Amino acid sequence: MKSDTLHNHPLVTGTLLLTLAGLLSRIIGFFYRIFLSHTIGAEAMGIYQLTVPLHILTISVTSSAIQTAISRFVAQAAVSSSPGASCNNIPPAPYENRHSIRFLLYRRPKNTFCNESCYLSAGLMLSMSLAFFCTIFLYQLSEPIAIHFLEEPRCAPLLQILAFTIPFGAVHACINGYFYGLKKTFVPAVSQLLEQLVRVLSVWIFFEISMEKHNAISLNLVAWGMVAGELAAMLFSVSFLRQKRSQGSRFRAMEQIFLMSLPLSANRVLVNILQSMEAVMLPGQLRLYGYSNSEALSVYGILTGMALPMVLFPSVLTNSVSVMLLPIIAEAQEKKEHSYIVNAVKKTCFYSLFLGFGCTLVFLVFGNWMGEVLFSNSLAGNFIVTLGWICPFLYLSTTLHSIINGLGKTTSTFLLNVLGLSIRIGFVLFVIPHTGMKGYLWGTLLSQISMAVGALLLLLIRRSTGIRK
Repeated sequence: MKSDTLHNHPLVTGTLLLTLAGLLSRIIGFFYRIFLSHTIGAEAMGIYQLTVPLHILTISVTSSAIQTAISRFVAQAAVSSSPGASCNNIPPAPYENRHSIRFLLYRRPKNTFCNESCYLSAGLMLSMSLAFFCTIFLYQLSEPIAIHFLEEPRCAPLLQILAFTIPFGAVHACINGYFYGLKKTFVPAVSQLLEQLVRVLSVWIFFEISMEKHNAISLNLVAWGMVAGELAAMLFSVSFLRQKRSQGSRFRAMEQIFLMSLPLSANRVLVNILQSMEAVMLPGQLRLYGYSNSEALSVYGILTGMALPMVLFPSVLTNSVSVMLLPIIAEAQEKKEHSYIVNAVKKTCFYSLFLGFGCTLVFLVFGNWMGEVLFSNSLAGNFIVTLGWICPFLYLSTTLHSIINGLGKTTSTFLLNVLGLSIRIGFVLFVIPHTGMKGYLWGTLLSQISMAVGALLLLLIRRSTGIRK
């Protein structure tokens, strides 16, 4: 790895492939959102969007952090691939005190080595165990969760159907982490595109069948489309696995993955709980502002189902960079190429801000037109114009958080996420009842600025004290 250039590097090729697949997926998803907005309406979209944070929460518990751990361990196993290398490929550098509990947990046994397949199989075993538990839990308790937590009984059947996506998504995520660690992005990229295609086509077919039979359009069909998409992506990913002998102790590899993913998973779970609280409170606070229940759900659906996906559309590039940055930064840390890490931070800041301010300009000029023409909703256009200001800070924080995670400082990203969410929740509780959705949009902008500036300051402090710490 060269510290002065990114040409011919997996970061470039991997990012391009992921970006292309992500862009196509976003385009498909974009027209899918338009289709849903005209088919089921804003209120139904609001009901469906209430289940999304809870679904993301199950992903955080079962696979999200484990995928990150697999990616990091596989990347370092590829570097330390000699027979005498350690099973634990995490360098002691990020943990300053060799007598600390964290260092003892990551101690290196002698004459042991876990290869890439060992980490994948260990991660799959751990993730699937959690996935089956979450599937049963969500399916059995869908009704009380919908009534008492989401405060919307119509979410119960959706939660039952979404429970079936959890094990499929867990397998898919683990295999993606394996290929990300190897810096081979073809399978994750194509599976992402396939998942979106199958989901959209399934829902369209379901809707066509319902209309032919003169049945009412049901939200359940949207959830079944997600199940079909996750199943297709999982089968595609599994088909690309090649039988390779697993070397090393799966139990030891599972222990390593668990120890690394536990704090990261706890961080993401807490963050997603806060996001779920925000999603649940938002319609209620809108009712305090003066909306009826139907109007509150409609406004929430317009925000989360129309405006936000539009504003987040360009983030496909920064998301792709983030996925590739984590294993590459981990590998650079393993090789002690600290100048490369500094160079990556500089280029990340420049390109993220360049893309962000360009997107802000586009949304300011064309935001109202997008709402009127694409969604036939003027309120969506107003939301797009206001949310356009978050782009530079959103893209910057996304990529910088990935670098921080690659350096092993997952607690720092957790604290930054909690800061941002706390700001948003504060605006939901105290500002929305007086100003309506404007208060939420202001809070979203302030939270993104805080997370981006905080991540940048953290990396600057680490540079001044030595990137090895």
